[in-house]
Amino acid sequence: MAFFAVASYAQNRLITGSLSDRDTQEPLTQTTVQLLRAKDSTFVAGTISNNDGKFSVKANDDGRYFVRITSIGYKTVIKRLNIANSGNVDLGKIVLGSNAVMLKGATIVGQASKVTLKEDTFVYNSSAYRTPEGSTIEELVKRLPGAQIADDGTITINGKQVKKILVEGKEFMTGDTKTALKNIPTSVINKIKAYDKKSDLAKVTGIDDGEEETVLDFGMKPGMNKGMFSNIDLSAGSKDRYSNRAMGAYFNDKNRLMIFANANNTNDQGFPGGGGYGRFGSGKQGLNASKMLGLNYNFENKDKLQIDASVRWQHADGDVNTTSSVENFVSSKGAFSNSINQSFSRNDSWDARMRLEWNPDSMTDIMLRPTFTYSNNDGINKSTSGSYNADPYSYVLDPLSKESIDKLSADNLMVNTRDNSGISNSNNKNIGAMLQYNRKFGTKGRNLTLKGDVNYGKSDSKSLSLSNVHLYQIMNSSNADSTYQTNRWNVTPTTNYGYDLQFTYSEPIMRATFLQFSYKFQYKYSKSDRSTYDFSNLGEDYFAGLPLIYGGWNSYLSRLANPVESYIDANLSRYSAYKNYIHDIELMLRIIRTKYTFNLGVMVEPQKSSYMQDYQGVHVDTTRNVTNITPTLDFRYRFSKVSNLRIDYRGTTSQPSMTQLLDITDDSDPLNISKGNPGLKPSFTNNLRLFYNNYIEKKQRAIMTFINYTNTSNDISSMVTYNEATGGRITRPENINGNWNVRGAFMFNTAIDSAGVFNVNTFTNVNYNNYVAFTFLNNESTKTTTRSSSLGERIETSYRNGWLEFAVDGSLNYTHSRNGLSINNNLDTWQFAYGSSINITLPWGTSLATDLHNNSRRGYSDNAMNTNELVWNAQLSQGFLRGSALTVSLQLYDILHNQSNFSRTISAIQRSDTQYNSINSYAMLHVIYRLNIFGGKDARMNGNGPDGGPGRGGRHGGMPRGGMGGGGHRGGFGGGRPF
Repeated sequence: MAFFAVASYAQNRLITGSLSDRDTQEPLTQTTVQLLRAKDSTFVAGTISNNDGKFSVKANDDGRYFVRITSIGYKTVIKRLNIANSGNVDLGKIVLGSNAVMLKGATIVGQASKVTLKEDTFVYNSSAYRTPEGSTIEELVKRLPGAQIADDGTITINGKQVKKILVEGKEFMTGDTKTALKNIPTSVINKIKAYDKKSDLAKVTGIDDGEEETVLDFGMKPGMNKGMFSNIDLSAGSKDRYSNRAMGAYFNDKNRLMIFANANNTNDQGFPGGGGYGRFGSGKQGLNASKMLGLNYNFENKDKLQIDASVRWQHADGDVNTTSSVENFVSSKGAFSNSINQSFSRNDSWDARMRLEWNPDSMTDIMLRPTFTYSNNDGINKSTSGSYNADPYSYVLDPLSKESIDKLSADNLMVNTRDNSGISNSNNKNIGAMLQYNRKFGTKGRNLTLKGDVNYGKSDSKSLSLSNVHLYQIMNSSNADSTYQTNRWNVTPTTNYGYDLQFTYSEPIMRATFLQFSYKFQYKYSKSDRSTYDFSNLGEDYFAGLPLIYGGWNSYLSRLANPVESYIDANLSRYSAYKNYIHDIELMLRIIRTKYTFNLGVMVEPQKSSYMQDYQGVHVDTTRNVTNITPTLDFRYRFSKVSNLRIDYRGTTSQPSMTQLLDITDDSDPLNISKGNPGLKPSFTNNLRLFYNNYIEKKQRAIMTFINYTNTSNDISSMVTYNEATGGRITRPENINGNWNVRGAFMFNTAIDSAGVFNVNTFTNVNYNNYVAFTFLNNESTKTTTRSSSLGERIETSYRNGWLEFAVDGSLNYTHSRNGLSINNNLDTWQFAYGSSINITLPWGTSLATDLHNNSRRGYSDNAMNTNELVWNAQLSQGFLRGSALTVSLQLYDILHNQSNFSRTISAIQRSDTQYNSINSYAMLHVIYRLNIFGGKDARMNGNGPDGGPGRGGRHGGMPRGGMGGGGHRGGFGGGRPF
């Protein structure tokens, strides 16, 4: 400990200093600094270091003090000082070294700000978000302001979809975000950064190619760049639930290796006890089981060679039962349908990717990205559906029961019923590679890039479909309801391949001003040769009694009286080949200044498409030439290091597909007939985004807002001719104008007090959509408009100290929808939730996490959907062994058995309500074991905790507990629990 005796004549008694990491020399941000009186260690004042690692704290009186500096994963530093004559004290540069012992658990020190901003990067401090013991980073992401995880695992943050996960700035399982979320424990994460990452080309050339990717970059706790750790989580639950995962990691100066294994039948559901936010259904759609093995490897020889590689195997089994109610906006009279669908699926897939970047010298960059994917998918499907010319729920409770169908038919409200079943299999293989070469010429920004891509894919699919239709408005010759069958066997091999070559050049034309040119040629080829075998004339019950099993079509085909080849239907079989030649020519002006950057460019895209098809006895061989023009603008203004404004505009042209342009009628499904339209025009879409962020450091206050505007001219819509007698539709693509939408959001996160104990965060989003579509009215299609407005609000206030976090939160989602022709399509629905969550950590290794939320719906036409669901989740954990290396956790999901699964979607052409099967309420017992070995020889030889002696962690003020955790010699194992 150093002793400072300072006497000056300033009047502020201000203690200042700057903090940095001993190994990296980088400034330490969000580090807790406490001022304590020397005589009794009472707390006087506190602060956290800023983005430059600097801090300042004020003493009220002269005297002797301690300055305690603490941060996750670092040894505590205590400075003693004496203030006399109201003097200031400058402690200068203070260096903190990593503490391997303290890295063994999810230790929380001080009250770090929940979110900070640096330029256009959002930085979330993991220690400020309490997650249940043993949870993975998915639970952490769910708590981030402005972040959402959809039912399918898609992550959205600040209005943008996250496309890639990074760990310590290195790519992690490229092409897959769920592996990281479901397997990396929160206990090893220090910070999360959210930002837009440039593409490989833009990174080396500076040319904005419009391919930015929003990423989440997970930073690990200091000191973890050397050593190894593992986490094993085994569990079993009620109702035959299980969820097991294991991971291991090894890091040194150049290498990072992480291995994962996972098996569960809980829909990858995370830990309970973490806050509701009105998560209706919680993403548990169906009953799904999955298994996964994955490996991720990173190598870096700084400024010379970088390798990122991953390989992943996945197996999934699905059992999904859905009940749907749909209102189609295709007729002013009303077109309603209900369906019950049961599907089973299984999937095996392999995914291998690598990124190799080599810098033979400081002016040359060479990058290679090979990829390989393989998948095999089996499916079984069985469904029953019905169509009505009025809302069936106004007359019956169960529209698809036999009694209801008879009643609705007698009342002349029944249009059709349809029973479908099928078996399918697909096998897909893809291989590809990208090679990029960049050469800089001098230091003024002149550079040249050559880039090439190649890909090849092959797939084979087989499907057996059986369909039986009853038409209740059409009578046959016997004055009975008309019926027909559509039974078919399809075999479809598909091949696709392509390549592209690109040349880019950047020329400085004046100081920090560049003119950039890019040319890319693309060639794409795809071929499909479907053989269709038709058994529709064999009778309704010809295949009765045969089972639906994976790959079980042989039992159906063997029942045929003749060889299957004799049933081929030349008209329904379809051969097509597609060739596309694209030239991308782009010119961009790029201006870089201290306060702002400005990019203005235009792309001209001549395109030639050749299409050949044999279908329904018609041979087509056609060529089409078009030219797309796409403007771009990107302006970024930097008010300060933590405040930015960005205005981004991009115009895009989209050409109709060749199949949409062909004047061919496809009536293979009599209830869904499609036609082509040779007169279709290309559509043009304007995308404008305004984005602003700011961070007020003294208040620990973060602000973010954005507005997105999109409109499309000559959009391609479906003109539907609806047959009220059969419920059938004839669909033809047509250009339409008037589709536009506006979306805005505002995020506000602030500490209420100077110590950051009380916090408030809110995220508000507003959407307006102007949908245009065609409605069938008076025997003709008429343009109609559906206007939909929605308001979403999520707010939380929390109190947190060293052992407790208590949060109260609420959410609201309101949708207001109006249709121009039918008042039946007017909707006002509400979904709102409110409740609280508690996380408690006790000194003897016990922790409790629980949340109680009431989720409500209002405004649905079916009163059964206007529900209140009081959902209570809880988790109780106990640590065992030295350093709580072993944790036993009991999780209770939906204790009150109230949670349901229901979703609603609205588009220009329909409203759809869907309910899913699931197991929402169950208990799960977890046993979690951690083995951590960190640091070099010096760290492993250090047998003393920061404040306590060997094997014990001091508890003083906001200090972490955990001490050695049994890890003083040869790394040990275990993890200190948060306190």
